[in-house]
Amino acid sequence: MKEAAKQAELDVGKLALNWAHSARFFTTAAQLHQLPASELPEVAFVGRSNAGKSTAINTLAQQRQLAYASKTPGRTQHINLFHLGAKAAPDQVWTDLPGYGYAAVERTAKLRWQEVMAEYLAWRRNLCAVVQMVDSRHGFTELDRTLLEFVAPRVRNGEVRLLVLLTKADKLNRKEQAESLRGAQAVLAELATDEADIGVALFSSLNKTGIGDVSNILHSWALPAEQAEALAAAALAAAEAAAEADATGAAGIDLDNPPPVHGEDGADQPM
Repeated sequence: MKEAAKQAELDVGKLALNWAHSARFFTTAAQLHQLPASELPEVAFVGRSNAGKSTAINTLAQQRQLAYASKTPGRTQHINLFHLGAKAAPDQVWTDLPGYGYAAVERTAKLRWQEVMAEYLAWRRNLCAVVQMVDSRHGFTELDRTLLEFVAPRVRNGEVRLLVLLTKADKLNRKEQAESLRGAQAVLAELATDEADIGVALFSSLNKTGIGDVSNILHSWALPAEQAEALAAAALAAAEAAAEADATGAAGIDLDNPPPVHGEDGADQPM
């Protein structure tokens, strides 16, 4: 029985890793209003510019360049969306939000992106979870806590899940890792309610710490296959209907019942 249970656990883990590997670029946006409306559950990845966010996304997806990691932290200023699941019927969206807090970015840009992230985290309708990257060596900084405040109401009422990844865990020994976990748990305890779904895990892109567990968690937040297929079919039908409407009504003419053509004397003429 133990062997069967272990094998089942391995199979689930392999399925989650394969699913994460399906991540592919969907679209990018410079402003919130450019983000497409969607019914798919959206998972936002956030973190300080030097917390290893893009590297963590690439590691989870087992792809080298899925998320753009600039050599100059804070340089990337776009919101990038990725689809996961079957190509014809994606079941989740990963949203890579710009890194925050890098000193080299001018103050106006910092304030603008702080406002963008605050609005996104507070109001994005299909946001189902936030994955926040926190450098395990430093714990929650003032900026990390500020970002938590943006999404705190939705976390407390259970509307949005929260998973904190303590990145670069390979740089700590076991005692330091335990201390980092305790410190993060103390911060997150301030958000805890009966409805809240909050998790924290050590993570390392270098030695793969936490990758299997995090992949399982993310996969558990995806839509069931039947629901994803139904959404994809509805979206395709809507797109086809819109295309047909554009083709037949671009000039305001009903091709099945065309208007009469008037001659010079005002009499109706056959078409």
